[in-house]
Amino acid sequence: MLAEALAGLVFLPLLVACALLVMPRRTRLPLVLLGILPLPLLMFPVTTAVLADGLQIIAVAGFERPLGIEWRVDALSLVLKWLNAVIAVLVGLYALADYHPGSGKGRRFWILWLLLISALNALFLSSDLFNLFVTLELMTLAAIGLLVIDGKPAALRAGMRYLILALLGSMLYLMGVALIYAAAGTLDLYQAGGLLADDALPIVALMLMTVGLLIKSAIFPLHAWLPAAHGNAPGPVSAVLSAVVVKASIYMIWRLWLWFAGDWSMDWALTVLGLLGAGAILYGSILACLQDRLKMMVAYSTVAQLGYLMLLFPLFGVLGFAGASYHLLAHGLAKAAMFIAAANILKGLGTDRMDRLDGTDRKLPIDTFTFAIAGISILGLPPSGGFVAKWLLLQQAWGQAGWGWVAVLLIGGLLAAIYLFRPLSRLCARPLAAPEQALKSPGKAFSLLGLLLALLALGMGFAPAPVMDLLLGGPPPGMAP
Repeated sequence: MLAEALAGLVFLPLLVACALLVMPRRTRLPLVLLGILPLPLLMFPVTTAVLADGLQIIAVAGFERPLGIEWRVDALSLVLKWLNAVIAVLVGLYALADYHPGSGKGRRFWILWLLLISALNALFLSSDLFNLFVTLELMTLAAIGLLVIDGKPAALRAGMRYLILALLGSMLYLMGVALIYAAAGTLDLYQAGGLLADDALPIVALMLMTVGLLIKSAIFPLHAWLPAAHGNAPGPVSAVLSAVVVKASIYMIWRLWLWFAGDWSMDWALTVLGLLGAGAILYGSILACLQDRLKMMVAYSTVAQLGYLMLLFPLFGVLGFAGASYHLLAHGLAKAAMFIAAANILKGLGTDRMDRLDGTDRKLPIDTFTFAIAGISILGLPPSGGFVAKWLLLQQAWGQAGWGWVAVLLIGGLLAAIYLFRPLSRLCARPLAAPEQALKSPGKAFSLLGLLLALLALGMGFAPAPVMDLLLGGPPPGMAP
C-alpha cells in the first residue's frame, strides 16, 4: 500500500497534466479535481508507515541502489509532502476562480500546476543527486511558466530574471554532482556520504551545490529574483512559490549538510550559513518595512522568514531541527494565506498600495481577518505554529549560549511586528477612504480557503504534539539534543 500511495502522489498529477492536453473541454474540470483532491488521502498510508516504523525505503521497480532508484520517506520529507498536498488542494481550489480549466489559459495553468505538484512530490522522495536535479529543474520550469501565465510585463521581467538565475544555480549544482560522482562512483546521496570524507574535492563539490541551491532558494544575498517574482505573480502562484517552491531548495541544502556531510568537521561553514540566515532576517525585514505595495511587503517578508531556516546550521541540535522544520511548515501555511488575502485585496480595490488600503476591513472583512491571523504566525505570537517554531529555536540558541543568534531571533520578531502592523493599521483605518472602483472579487467561498490556511497555521500552536513527536523522533544522524 505504501508503494502504491507514493506512486500516486508522483504520477497522478503527472498523468492528469498529460490528459489535459488531449481531453475535451467539458472533462477538464473533473480531471483537475481528480489530480489534486486525492493527494491528502494518499498521504495517510505514507504517514501511518512512517509513524509505525520510521524511515521508509522503496526500491523503484525492485532495483536496489546504486543501479536502481530508491525513494525514501522520513519525518522531514513527510512534513514537506503534507505541506505540498495541503497547498496543492486549498490554493488549487482558490485558483479555479481565475483559471477555469475550460479556457485556453486555464488549461495551460493547470498543466503547469499539476507538473509542479508532481515534481515537488518526486523531489521530496528522491535520494539520488541526479534525480534531485531533474525534479528540481521540472519544478523550476513549471514555476516560471506559472509566474508568467498572465503575460504581464512586470511578471515577464521577473520570470526572465528568475530563469537566468535558476539556470546559473542549476549549472553550479550539476558541476558539484559531477565531482561527487567522480570521487565516489555513485550518485546516491546517502551512499556517497558514507564513502567520502571532508577532503578538497568533496568540499568543493559541496560548496558548488550549496551556492547553486542558495540561488534557487533566494537566500540573502542571492535573493535578487524573489521579491519581483512573488510580488508580481498571480495570487495562487505567489502562494505556492512562497509556501513550497523555495523550501524545496532549502530542503536539499539540509539533506546535503546534515545527511550527506553530517560528520564532516566544517563548523566554520555552518556558522557562515547561519550568518546568511541572519542577514536574510534583518535585510528582508527592513526592506519589508519600506515597501509601498502590500504584495511586495509580503514578498520581502518571505526573504526574511527563509532566514530562520538557515539558523538550523549554527543551532545544530534536535530542538533546532524541530524548530526549523516546524517553522518551514507553519510559514508555508501562513504565507500562502497571506498571499491569497493580498491578492483578493488587490482584486477588490484595484490596487495594493499601502496608502489606498484605508477601511478595507469594511469591504473585505474575511481577507483582512485572514491577513491578521496569518500575521500572528509570521510574527511568532502565541498561540500559533510560528511561536512554537521560534520558541524552539530560541531554546536551542539559549542552550548553546549563542547570544548572537538569540539577538537575531528577537530583533527579527520586532521588525516583523513593524512590517505587519503597518498594513494592518491601514486596513482597519478610519475614516473610510474615498471608494475605488471595485474589480471582480473571487467571492466569499474562495476567501474562506485563505482563511482556512491561516487557521491551520494558528492551529499548529494549539496542537503541536503530533508533528513535534514525529520531528523529534527522526532528526538527522549524529544530531545531539
